[in-house]
Amino acid sequence: MEMRKLDKLGIETSLLGFGCMRFPTTQEGKIDDARAQAMLDRAIAAGVNYIDTAYPYHNGESELFVGKALEKYDRDSFYLATKLPLWALKSVEDAERIFQEQLQKLRTDHIDFYLLHAVNREKWDEIRQMGIVEFCERLQKEGKIRYFGFSFHDNYEAFEEIIKYRDWDFCQIQYNYMDTNDQAGDRGYALAESLGIPLVIMEPVKGGSLAKYPAEIEAKFRAVNPDASVASWALRWVGSHPGVKVILSGMSTEEQVEDNLKTFTDFKPLTAAEEQTVKEVVEMLHARVKNSCTGCRYCMPCPAGVNIPENFAIWNKYSMYGNYDAVKWNWEESIGDAAKAKNCVKCGKCEKVCPQKISIRENLERAQRDLDCAAGA
Repeated sequence: MEMRKLDKLGIETSLLGFGCMRFPTTQEGKIDDARAQAMLDRAIAAGVNYIDTAYPYHNGESELFVGKALEKYDRDSFYLATKLPLWALKSVEDAERIFQEQLQKLRTDHIDFYLLHAVNREKWDEIRQMGIVEFCERLQKEGKIRYFGFSFHDNYEAFEEIIKYRDWDFCQIQYNYMDTNDQAGDRGYALAESLGIPLVIMEPVKGGSLAKYPAEIEAKFRAVNPDASVASWALRWVGSHPGVKVILSGMSTEEQVEDNLKTFTDFKPLTAAEEQTVKEVVEMLHARVKNSCTGCRYCMPCPAGVNIPENFAIWNKYSMYGNYDAVKWNWEESIGDAAKAKNCVKCGKCEKVCPQKISIRENLERAQRDLDCAAGA
């Protein structure tokens, strides 16, 4: 198993971290305890020593399961990470109550890596005013948490402000070869590395989008290494960055566990030729985008209630990856029926103000048709 030294903390972690938000489930939607336990056991036996969960995962059941699943192991043989749900806080007392609940669920007296969960600028301002940072610093002084960090979802400017606020032990960002200019991105990676702050990476395979491609794109990877999975390319791209110390993978099947162990047991950074292949794939994926919508929202509000930027974002993502599962929740649950493209009345108001000069009415019709066809396939 590839191991990485966190010089700032004086410890060593497995580069592969087991993310506990996508365990296999039963027909009732509960964690399949037997399968999930076996998957964790297999990963730990292969050298994985970083286990990452959070308060809301699996509707609050993940921490309970992880606590039970890890109880048979020597507590010093692994690093346990969980997160403080900022959206559930109105006071320091709420944070204290939740933390004590987490210790009880996880059957432990301390958390190794404790994160402020999903920090953005709005939440950052709120928790600073509440004194949540100071609360976590107190927990650290008391030995109840060993390392204090945050997971991040916002733009680079917010990331720069937050990461420079204090001397963090580590931080967690979304990073993959398709998101180099999104959220913290390349600039955030470089900043954290320059500050000596170890990075834990989430969404290295972009929620599965970088694990399965249309045949002509997969062929680019297969031509270089026919035995390597598409997902392994994404993981190796992230792991080729020396500032990355843990790459989280939310493994849902035994096959995913085995494929990841294959990648990280004999880990090899990408060669220059392989990096060029990834760049070519990125270019091919971007070329599949249907229109040039930037999400500027000049077209909003739509008189008919259509969420024009969101329809185009879903359509472009589906078109790019050729994988309906990547947008299924967005199209069937998140956007809402009233905001879908089919409700366009073709008034043309949006097209008059679109900086990209997109044929919005025609594109909305095509988006609805393509996504409905994909959903019914």
